[in-house]
Amino acid sequence: MKIIIQSVSLDGLKQMAAGLFGNLVKAVVDIDREIIAVDAELHSDLEALLLEDGSKQQSLWGINFYPEVPGNDFVEFDSMINMRPSQGNLSRGVDDEKIRKKILSVILKRVKR
Repeated sequence: MKIIIQSVSLDGLKQMAAGLFGNLVKAVVDIDREIIAVDAELHSDLEALLLEDGSKQQSLWGINFYPEVPGNDFVEFDSMINMRPSQGNLSRGVDDEKIRKKILSVILKRVKR
């Protein structure tokens, strides 16, 4: 597990994917601090890492990277940590379009493709 503060390359994500799941990398994005935690078996482990690092839970959203998939489809909004009725998010996805856009903005800054 690590926190991406600067950037990670697509090749770096491919190496992470090969090490755990083969085709995907689990990640948690902090939309306020604009950082991403990557490379764990569970989104909840990445969430805990960011919380220990000073993130706020309401700013953390779980995603999956599929580094072999071209274009924006390489990001999947799907994680159990996203289920937050108190924030109006009733699914494993990210229901709020503004939050999805913030997540994608952070990804554009941190993932070099």
